Amino acid sequence: MGKLVYGIGSLEITIEDRILAHLQIVIVAKLRRDEGFVMSWKDDPEVGDGRSSIWLHRAVPLYFKFDSPDQPEINRQWVEILTISANSAAGLRLVEEPTEQR
Repeated sequence: MGKLVYGIGSLEITIEDRILAHLQIVIVAKLRRDEGFVMSWKDDPEVGDGRSSIWLHRAVPLYFKFDSPDQPEINRQWVEILTISANSAAGLRLVEEPTEQR
């Protein structure tokens, strides 16, 4: 399980390395273009089983920490789905990885 650390140690989100690798591609692409956006996810039952959201902006420090030293194979279809989500008014939402690749 990797971590997405947002702000100066203020928020630490535990995310599986494979998911985090895909999110990193989408988030970095948006922030490179100086586009702020919302990211939302369903909380783990251990922290209340609700939903959380953060506003991502390039002015706020962001740190991606992977447990594994290996880069997972990237599912381009999933990156595209996540990018479309990030570009929507609702913002980036974590969705299941599609099983079928185009």
